[in-house]
Amino acid sequence: MARVLVSDQLSKDGLAILEKAEGIELDNRPGLSEEELAKAIVGADGLVIRSGSKVTARVLEAADKLEVIGRAGIGVDNVDIPAATKKGILVMNTPTANSVTTAEHAIGLMFALSRKVPAADASMKSGKWEKKKFAGREISGKTLGIIGIGTIGSIVAVRANGLKMNILAYDPVVSEEHAVELGAKLVPLDELFAKSDIITIHTPLNEHTKHIVNDAAIEKMKDGVMLVNAARGGVYEEAAVLRGLESGKIAGAAFDVYTEEPPGATELVKHPNVVATPHLGASTKEAQNRVSTEIAHQVVAFLTEGSVVNAVNKPAK
Repeated sequence: MARVLVSDQLSKDGLAILEKAEGIELDNRPGLSEEELAKAIVGADGLVIRSGSKVTARVLEAADKLEVIGRAGIGVDNVDIPAATKKGILVMNTPTANSVTTAEHAIGLMFALSRKVPAADASMKSGKWEKKKFAGREISGKTLGIIGIGTIGSIVAVRANGLKMNILAYDPVVSEEHAVELGAKLVPLDELFAKSDIITIHTPLNEHTKHIVNDAAIEKMKDGVMLVNAARGGVYEEAAVLRGLESGKIAGAAFDVYTEEPPGATELVKHPNVVATPHLGASTKEAQNRVSTEIAHQVVAFLTEGSVVNAVNKPAK
């Protein structure tokens, strides 16, 4: 009997798959701290997580039987991949299950920015009628720069085409043919910075993408540019974005993810021209259920049949 520890909230359907699977013993304990996880993981054959659990080297060192870590979602920033790989632990995720939801949130943030929806709503709720104060900008006809046209970025491009936007894209691993299929023009990064009215990033966080938008990049952008981050905290240098907002170079920014989460009431979050949401990119009922059921099936298949799906590493043994 293989014991599977679940240390974050999964949907009822996802838990049911693990509970009913032959040869699987479900140990559902969401909300564990790093110390608690290090204790609970002893004797576990599988671990299922979302973004809340931090699977550090310390946790992995305590894992005496662990064979697989299943991340319900796409990001694996909260897993020490090198440590897992060295120890022979397979890490898998669900890269497409929340793609539509995240892309839709990015589009929603663009509308919220361009039409000043959050500020107008707050004004109305305080009893005011400030129609002139909240004049916005149309999305149609504007140039959208998309950094990263993988699964999520591609969906954003298709949706933006439907909004009659002009699409520029930067992605060093994507062909021009693929970009054209999405209705986008593949351009160098500096050209994207210089020509875009709105910029949205859809890449993982790594050594190549960390602070890809910084002071130097912002200096190359149009005056009045709007920025969207529904990808990963750290792809934008937050201090640089704040400086751009204060100078007026950046007209507005929308952040769903942050370098540190929760960020607290930082100067960036509090800025009047910032729309801030608490990491809601994948937070729809549909996506929550999809990532939970997909990772449950994947972990069961691996532990009972040896089937590997959506692996993000190649274990050392």
